[in-house]
Amino acid sequence: MKTVAVVTTALAVATLILFAIPAKYPADAAPAVKPASSTVSAGGTEGVLGVSLKNEVDAAIGRGLEWLVAQQKEDGSWSNTSFPALTALPLRALAQSPQARKNPATAKAVKYILSCVQKDGGIYKSVPGHKGGGLSNYNTAICMSALNAVGDKSLDRTILNARTFIASAQYQGADVYKGGFGYDKATKRAYTDLLNTYYSVEAMVETAKKEDLRPKTEKRADIDWNDTVKYIARMQNKPEAGKEDAWGFFYKPGQSKAGTTTNEAGVVVFRSYGSMTYVGMLALIHANVSRDDVRVQSAFDWSSRHWSLKENPGMGPQGLYFFYNVLTKSLSAYGQDMVPLPDGSLVNWRVEVAKTLVANQKIDPKTGHGYWINESGRFWENDSVLVTAYALLALELL
Repeated sequence: MKTVAVVTTALAVATLILFAIPAKYPADAAPAVKPASSTVSAGGTEGVLGVSLKNEVDAAIGRGLEWLVAQQKEDGSWSNTSFPALTALPLRALAQSPQARKNPATAKAVKYILSCVQKDGGIYKSVPGHKGGGLSNYNTAICMSALNAVGDKSLDRTILNARTFIASAQYQGADVYKGGFGYDKATKRAYTDLLNTYYSVEAMVETAKKEDLRPKTEKRADIDWNDTVKYIARMQNKPEAGKEDAWGFFYKPGQSKAGTTTNEAGVVVFRSYGSMTYVGMLALIHANVSRDDVRVQSAFDWSSRHWSLKENPGMGPQGLYFFYNVLTKSLSAYGQDMVPLPDGSLVNWRVEVAKTLVANQKIDPKTGHGYWINESGRFWENDSVLVTAYALLALELL
């Protein structure tokens, strides 16, 4: 665990960054970057939960995995079968657990996801009339990461084809959407957002080593990382947005799921919010932007100033479990064990996330299995399978 002195220094640096950077910090400024091969926590430590809490976490994970296995459909899928990503997230939770990895449910889920592979290499289903089509990019990225987590060499070809699909989905138009990813490239409309971009970047980073297996006769698949970083930076509010929103992130050019607000100068700005700020921070780290970079450190500063596990800051209960999921991944990748709060106190975020998720788990009195559910149904979080997968993936990372 890092010392208090180190964390206090980090807070001082973050505070200096917030008030010392010129207000005209260019939205498209970005150093030349190349993708990182992994996002292992920099300086993170193991065993920070303590024996008692770690036992509680392990028990909660066990109950949750048992619940997921019991909910699996005969064809290997979970939840809405039109969207294979909803099967891929539980699959990844199983694959990342040493105890559950060899459970028959894992193989059944893999078989189902493979049944959704399309001729273009994408992993999705066609959903006529659905806004965003079959969400082909979103589903492919999440499924690709899940298959990679399974660790079966027989899946390498499928993963390589999915990489080619994702790389071809990056939007390269001459507008504010350039460099990002949207839900479905087949719609051929100018639309990209930070969430799809994050999932795409994460999938490409996690599977990058698979390219070494690609035959030399094939073109290696990759994305334009410089354009990706520029795109991500466009969704980060700058100081002129006002103290509350400066350096946080919003959803896409021209929209924040948290709405708008009017700053001190009377200008309408897109509100920053918790889950998307962690998404932006993690996407930058995935794209090999240094943790010392102003954009990464200032995003961490925003999260420190708006620290809460009672809500998704700026969104209340909406998207709360995705918030827990991406917060855990983002802070693990950033490598900061303690979060400095405005009052000078420090929060061991791993401990607080663990306590929160363990306390929020619901127990089925008939089976003893455990699951999570969000009473706020926005972003599909009234789906207990999806929310349970989010929670398990967060707990497994602690």
